[in-house]
Amino acid sequence: MAGKIRLEDRECPLSATLGVVGEWWTLLILHDAFDGYTRFDQFQENLKISSSMLTSRLRTLTTNGLLERRRYQTHPDRYEYVLTELGRSLRPVIVTLAAWGNSRLRPEDRSMILIDRQTGAEVEPVVVDRATGRPLDPETFVFAAGPAASEAMRDRYAAVAPASRRSAAGRGTSA
Repeated sequence: MAGKIRLEDRECPLSATLGVVGEWWTLLILHDAFDGYTRFDQFQENLKISSSMLTSRLRTLTTNGLLERRRYQTHPDRYEYVLTELGRSLRPVIVTLAAWGNSRLRPEDRSMILIDRQTGAEVEPVVVDRATGRPLDPETFVFAAGPAASEAMRDRYAAVAPASRRSAAGRGTSA
């Protein structure tokens, strides 16, 4: 997917992320992995994906460190694909995407919902700042040029408070 990133977007973290997980099948494979699927035949049966496409996507996910390929059988060799820590860190993104999709549907038209495992109550995820717990609304939180930003990126965000005025990890104050 790296070839699909525009030259001017190479430093953009969103573009870089889409280069890894922006393909439709990739997100569905990750969703299955979060649901406990690990084996090639499980992914293929559930997704109805061709062997060649699944092989390609699993290779991309392992190359990028989101899944780890582990042998679970010899004679013949068989492998499973297990989420890595990096792969597991994408779960909130996928949960949020699913919630966004559900928010566009009437409750009776939702085929999959997020629930509290203990109570069974449906939950609505929100994205918040880790330090303050405040929702990341666009009135309060905005993107700004970071320390490694090119001149073009600095120009794009020139109207936003300089990165040096924010804390190093984005904790505490906002732009």
